Amino acid sequence: MPITWSAESQDFHLHNECISYAIRVLDNGWLGHLYFGTAVRAGRSFAHLAPGEFAGFANRVGDPLALEFPTGGSGDYRIPALAVEQADGSGVLDLRYKSHRIMASKPSIPGLPSAYTEVGGEAETLEILLVDPVADLEVRLLYSIFRDRPLVTRSARVTNVGKSAAIVRCAMSASIDVPDSDWQLITLNGDWARERHVDRRDLRPGHQSVSSLRGASSSQHNPFMALVRPSTTEEAGEAIGLSLAYSGNFAAEVEVEPFGTARARIGINPDGFSWILEPGASFHTPEAILVYSGTGLGDMSQAYHSFFRERVARGSWRDKPRPILLNNWEATYFDFDEARLLEIASSARELGIELFVLDDGWFGQRDDDTTSLGDWTVNRSKLPGGLESLARKVEDLGMRFGIWIEPEMISRASALFEAHADWAVGIPARPRTEHRNQYVLDMSRPEVVDHLFGVLSSVLGSAPISYVKWDMNRNITEPFTASLPAWRQGEFMHRYILGVYDLYDRLTKAFPGILFESCAGGGARFDPGMLAYAPQTWTSDNTDAVDRLKIQYGTTLAYPLSSMGAHVSAVPNHQSGRMTPLSTRAAVAFFGVFGYELDPTILSEKERSSLAEQVAFYKKWRQVIQYGRFHRLLSPFEGDGNETAWMTVGDDRRTALVGFYEVLNRVNIGPRRLRLRGLDPAALYGVSVWPADAEPSVPTVTVGGDVLMAAGLVIEARRTSSLGDSLSRVYVLERVESAGSNGADQA
Repeated sequence: MPITWSAESQDFHLHNECISYAIRVLDNGWLGHLYFGTAVRAGRSFAHLAPGEFAGFANRVGDPLALEFPTGGSGDYRIPALAVEQADGSGVLDLRYKSHRIMASKPSIPGLPSAYTEVGGEAETLEILLVDPVADLEVRLLYSIFRDRPLVTRSARVTNVGKSAAIVRCAMSASIDVPDSDWQLITLNGDWARERHVDRRDLRPGHQSVSSLRGASSSQHNPFMALVRPSTTEEAGEAIGLSLAYSGNFAAEVEVEPFGTARARIGINPDGFSWILEPGASFHTPEAILVYSGTGLGDMSQAYHSFFRERVARGSWRDKPRPILLNNWEATYFDFDEARLLEIASSARELGIELFVLDDGWFGQRDDDTTSLGDWTVNRSKLPGGLESLARKVEDLGMRFGIWIEPEMISRASALFEAHADWAVGIPARPRTEHRNQYVLDMSRPEVVDHLFGVLSSVLGSAPISYVKWDMNRNITEPFTASLPAWRQGEFMHRYILGVYDLYDRLTKAFPGILFESCAGGGARFDPGMLAYAPQTWTSDNTDAVDRLKIQYGTTLAYPLSSMGAHVSAVPNHQSGRMTPLSTRAAVAFFGVFGYELDPTILSEKERSSLAEQVAFYKKWRQVIQYGRFHRLLSPFEGDGNETAWMTVGDDRRTALVGFYEVLNRVNIGPRRLRLRGLDPAALYGVSVWPADAEPSVPTVTVGGDVLMAAGLVIEARRTSSLGDSLSRVYVLERVESAGSNGADQA
């Protein structure tokens, strides 16, 4: 997995068994991009890819230059990676190679989440120093390549080595030029309750982008995009993924210029951003993760899944089976006392549920959503014994205990607002926008972060708390901080998210045994930056099983099942009003971190029996689901979207679970074949179906892994309409130890 440097050709080659990434120092000292793709042997020359002289687009000579970290003002009119306003007001940069070093390690990024290594030799890092002596700037580009992973991480550090301040206007984490525009762009878009829907479209001349200016990565767009060939499928074709480990304002953009090349960039959104770079100061960009797959979208996704799960997420819960939880929110909302909560917890424990989570309403005078955010003291009128009494009693039942918090917010009707109204984000001369009866706390101010760490540490240390759901229910308006002068207000949004990371970092280190789950009005901050502190995220407030098919399918383009909170809720669904069978709600939620959002005390005995069976089923297959290899089989975004299918396979390929879903019943149709993936072709698998009383009854059969992948699994046609719409089946595949069959008995 070495990084090689040829002094003769001035080439860098980052390579392993999966990919190659090639860079050249051009004759004028600029850094040129040569290649990112399938692995080629070390020592191979890329000289024929080196561009000729570039005179700029103003006077076209030769081909457009492919650059590693492009800047503007010198004839390259495409989107830049870096823009810095200098003391004289000019913005032209001329960054030229000065030196480099190769490190047998993966450095962290100060104040920002980033990937890491655990063993020696796991990754190497190339640091290239570029300088502009006129602008008095140094730029260090960092590239890390990991052993056995088809990806490169990128970031940059910009340093002012002059005597006058400069202003960073744009600082991307990664920019990559590709030599043609015969690609399609995939992004994950939506809104509250319909997050991360897959959008795939042809590249066109000009700019195409997704972004956020909301102070969060947002539910509208995700900090991820992929360039894919028009012929690329799940199993074949080229795909280049770009993901950003950042939870604030971002931009992911592709530009096709008139001569048919394309440039992609990802990083902090430059709109509204500026950063004063004082003499001697540095600015660090967030980390971008670039994945290449020559074998389809599935392998791109699996590269992201394992990397985010194993080298971005961290802490004691990273590799542990995640507990099955029940959250009381939809069961009680704000109307509860200790006795009511214990009744629910006791009922949940009888079903085998492992974790009881107390949601909103336990603090301050919080009987509705108009008060008390910021007052993180227990509401003794509801919980006379405090969290400790309730948590101890829940633990005595044999369960773990968790709570909900929303630390970044403040209510106008709160003791904290009375004491520190200036801590709420807003412009002094303008009215603050109040949304959801709350304001946003100014997390860019260290004193705010210090206060929150103190009060939340007291809460988390007051009781045996094993889980925290960290919510963030509104976006930032009137972005302004009283802690910075007028000319530095462009730093606010980035400083805000640095404050969030600081608080997360301090709390997770102070309470390493707590499982943190991030949430932002559902999935509005589902990104690798959050996963570095909270290894799982609430996927969406929308728990409707039909809507979740698209939400969860789209999320898997970049994120593993171990990161996706997925719960069964009551019907009619509280978000959509839709009625779906209990088995279907579970069959969808199984493919994530499983739990419940309902009141088990009001269920019928038949329903309780079904829940107990669901819990037992998930516990049996939890390791395969949360940490197996995931494959998408049928997309709800293709055709009429009526059928969805996916599967997860254990690392040893001895077991697999296949989920098949049909939204609307279709009368008088025949059986279908569903081609599976990722199995051992030499193995025989016993195939059974969940739930056991699925209609029609499907007997257990023994089938070869090669047959299941080549010919397919037979999805039996319905024989009656008794189940109506929203059919689901989960097929369980278990390797058969005896191998006496030659395949004649295979179905």
